[in-house]
Amino acid sequence: MQPLQPDATIAPLKAANGKRPQIIVVGGGAGGLELVTKLGNKYGRRKLADVTLIDRARTHVWKPLLHEIAAGSMDIDRHQLDYLAQAHWHGFTYRFGEMTGIDRANRKVHLAATFDEEGRPITPVRSFSYDILVVAVGSVSNDFGTPGVAEHAITLDTAEQAERFNRRLVNACLNAHTQSAPIRAGQLHVTIIGAGATGTELSAELHRTARGVVAYGMDNIDPEKDIKITLIEAAGRILPALPERMAQAVVDRLKELGVDVRTNSRVTGVTHEGVELLNGDFLPSELVVWAAGIKGPDVLTKLDGLEVSRSNQLIVKPTLETTLDPSVFAFGDCCYLVPEGDQWPIPPRAQAAHQQASHMMGQIAARLKGEPLKPFKYHDFGSLVSLGHYSTVGTMMGFVGGRSLFFEGLFAKLMYRSLYKMHEMALHGVFKVALDTVSRLIVRRTEPQVKLH
Repeated sequence: MQPLQPDATIAPLKAANGKRPQIIVVGGGAGGLELVTKLGNKYGRRKLADVTLIDRARTHVWKPLLHEIAAGSMDIDRHQLDYLAQAHWHGFTYRFGEMTGIDRANRKVHLAATFDEEGRPITPVRSFSYDILVVAVGSVSNDFGTPGVAEHAITLDTAEQAERFNRRLVNACLNAHTQSAPIRAGQLHVTIIGAGATGTELSAELHRTARGVVAYGMDNIDPEKDIKITLIEAAGRILPALPERMAQAVVDRLKELGVDVRTNSRVTGVTHEGVELLNGDFLPSELVVWAAGIKGPDVLTKLDGLEVSRSNQLIVKPTLETTLDPSVFAFGDCCYLVPEGDQWPIPPRAQAAHQQASHMMGQIAARLKGEPLKPFKYHDFGSLVSLGHYSTVGTMMGFVGGRSLFFEGLFAKLMYRSLYKMHEMALHGVFKVALDTVSRLIVRRTEPQVKLH
């Protein structure tokens, strides 16, 4: 499809027929919600533009926390944010529904109808007009067509999936505790496929929380003998995208915990009984988590001919405009951008989405004024991997003379937690986050340390 003519889009966006410019952000993840909150504060409250968030969920949970929700070490009810409330507080409108496509010629976003758990309608099929459209729908797990993954493995793309995993974990422990027969091989085994940050952090978190669940009176289970966690990676080492020294420190700690770390291991299939490997090994498993790769959601192929990469991500210019339509932007995990002079695209990390959200504020301000857009420049500030209660390791990039600094322990743990606090402050401000943090610390002391239901 030919690109739309940019002349009308690049001109200053002024009110037409008494209507303010329409800015729509699709996707309320880490970057999308930060952006729409800032847009609402700057433009929505002042009636300078109509700002809208579209999302198929009703609440927001910071995606890097999903492994803690799955393990049961974090109560989702205390960390999810209601989109309707955030919209009311910050001057934007929230629309409940899933984007099914767009009409670029008429600048409309199409939403599917929504239904409750019993199939009763909530919202009808709808369409909304835009002058500026920002797609920030994130990514989903990529099973690469591996047989049995869709049927027998659990992904951690959404809070609902994380909660589902946690329920199955607790139920498996209850079943093993109450059965009359001995615990069979693999009955309380968890296999995690993909040793990136999510899979690695989940393996350590599960080591503690699974034992925590058993400690609440499940005496028929011997954690050291009956519970086993296996972490599988097809590459030659875990955390292949991070520095080798950092990965080795994580491997050493996981092995101390008894996690079975298997590298150079390719999965050929997943069944209801376990995981099949290319070398012929079979790993009996009650629970299988797939965290081996990401891709863009399928809807990105239905956006009226916009270009997508092989990983199904929207291809964007350095300005974060999509290549064929200057009125449609994309950022975060759903976009594909190879910086000038680099070989690889910007990685799907929370820090990238945060930086791009801040950059998009300037881009939208420039577009509304008819000014030239600026290219996005990604700054890698390093990486952090949390092993939950046990340890945290990380690197800071360009610390001294352009070299990276490796660190672990309490300082690394504080740095890891500060990332979430920075996200919360972008949404709520310092005062509210401080009050909420104190409240959580108080309540935490009166509740079980792991989720038991």
